[in-house]
Amino acid sequence: MNKGTVKFFNDSKGFGFITDEESNKEYFVHANGLVDEIRENDEVTFDLEEGRKGLNAVNVKQA
Repeated sequence: MNKGTVKFFNDSKGFGFITDEESNKEYFVHANGLVDEIRENDEVTFDLEEGRKGLNAVNVKQA
């Protein structure tokens, strides 16, 4: 499980990006991959799953 910070999340469009705490890489997150509601600057934990355009954050929960 990875730790990171929500960089951006658009509720109306249902997607955003999470910055990984260790690698500083950004991962796409879709509303379908959320366990908890998230907002910008929230600390979260997440798993990675291969998506159509690369790795996506899934099982996203408040840390």
